[in-house]
Amino acid sequence: MADISAKVVKELREKTGAGMMDCKKALKENDGDMNKAVEWLRQKGITSAEKKAGRLAAEGLVDSYIHTGGRIGVLVEVNCETDFVARREEFHALVRNIAMQVAACPNVEYVSIEDIPEHLVESEKAIEMGRDDLGNKPDNIKEKIVQGRIDKRLKELTLLDQPYIRDQNITVAELIKQVIAQLGENIRVRRFTRFVLGEGIEKEETNFADEVAAQTGAK
Repeated sequence: MADISAKVVKELREKTGAGMMDCKKALKENDGDMNKAVEWLRQKGITSAEKKAGRLAAEGLVDSYIHTGGRIGVLVEVNCETDFVARREEFHALVRNIAMQVAACPNVEYVSIEDIPEHLVESEKAIEMGRDDLGNKPDNIKEKIVQGRIDKRLKELTLLDQPYIRDQNITVAELIKQVIAQLGENIRVRRFTRFVLGEGIEKEETNFADEVAAQTGAK
């Protein structure tokens, strides 16, 4: 695989307006070929999605998903720019798929990394810095290792960074960018809530043998 320099990534960003990580991935997928990387970004709908990212999205849909058996339920709000797009079947399908994604990811708590409170990030960093396997490493190496672990951990908590359940080759963020390219409007997940039956209720633990003995009068 070609070595991708920061200069080449910057050049691709200036050409397409796509994000840094998307540009880096495009170049890696195409062995550093700039033209092929541009085409890859266009095919994924990433370039048009980035251009629309700053536009106001205040319409949309609140939808729900109840998993088979009724033990897990999800409410999700996904926004778009116009009521016209909010009524489109493609948009409804996207919202349903996002709700199903939340139901399938019990560890996901936030939409994106930007939503994670700073105190939680600092707490994770303190935990990682104190691990025994880092004790003898130089500070600069330790910092890099810790940052890598924190980045991985934060992505585990965020919806947009999850591999899409119907296509593990893309993330939820990439799925949304594809639909943005298809529908021509900015789309964003605003919030979600996941309900698990009985979650938070303290259940009394009983010993079945003792319970039977008590009912039968046995000693």
